[in-house]
Amino acid sequence: MNWISEWALPKIKTLFGAPREVPDNLWHKCPACEQMIFHRDLERNLHVCTHCGHHLRVGARTRMDYTLDAGWARIELPKAPQDPLRFRDQRRYVERLREAQVKVGQEDAVVVAHGAIEGNRVVAAAFEFSFLGGSMGAGVGEALVTAARLAVLQDAPLIVFTASGGARMQEGAISLMQMPRTVIATRMVKEAGLPFIVVLCDPTTGGVTASFAMLGDIQIAEPGAMIGFAGARVIEQTVREKLPEGFQRAEYLLQHGILDMVVPRGEMRATLARLIGLLRLPEQVAAPVGATGEVEALALPAPEGPAVPA
Repeated sequence: MNWISEWALPKIKTLFGAPREVPDNLWHKCPACEQMIFHRDLERNLHVCTHCGHHLRVGARTRMDYTLDAGWARIELPKAPQDPLRFRDQRRYVERLREAQVKVGQEDAVVVAHGAIEGNRVVAAAFEFSFLGGSMGAGVGEALVTAARLAVLQDAPLIVFTASGGARMQEGAISLMQMPRTVIATRMVKEAGLPFIVVLCDPTTGGVTASFAMLGDIQIAEPGAMIGFAGARVIEQTVREKLPEGFQRAEYLLQHGILDMVVPRGEMRATLARLIGLLRLPEQVAAPVGATGEVEALALPAPEGPAVPA
């Protein structure tokens, strides 16, 4: 010990204060152009690359914040049976499920909320791709049925933001049963004379694409979103042909009549508000009363049957 460590260093630390911790996620690399983007610039630009315009993936609650007016309320969803098949591969399915719930902070891969878009009352459901790849199991099917019932109950349009790898393999045939179940949910909304709008985000594939995601009254996609059923490599091996450039991308599907619109994220909110205004009468678009922005349970009609077979 000497005068430097005993006297000089404490004086210097007192003079300049304690060192501040610097977060390790201040910069993000764009997966398309590989340019580095400062995190505040990325958030300010709605997670769209400031260099090439690539739309980075965002979480379900972030998407709600970007799209809905302030004060939107998240809906508490009915609980579906967990691990109905007691599935196990390298790990138990229930362990993977709990890990995803802790990591993401929600029960399953879909968030359902009610609120407004520029004063137009809506019910919205958004997929969380980081939750087991946004896969559709019994919990997701129950969430979409609940969203449809709530839309009918509130006489509001239903908007679904999809980002999914398809059916959840760990639930086997039960996950496949959610495909017709979600189709029936869309019919509930349409039979009530309410708009059903689907926004296809990157990626939307498998059983989600093969069910409700292609049944919207209006089909919208974000630029560059990958949308399809099977993977491109599987299709090439099946048809034994080289697929065209940009196959299964939003712009290609728009050119071939699968989509109605490709809308940048920064214009999505205004576009949805305009579409709702065109599809509904002026007296039908009033904003909901008493939305607090917090999770709340609503009294919804009881399901007609169990989410999965006993």
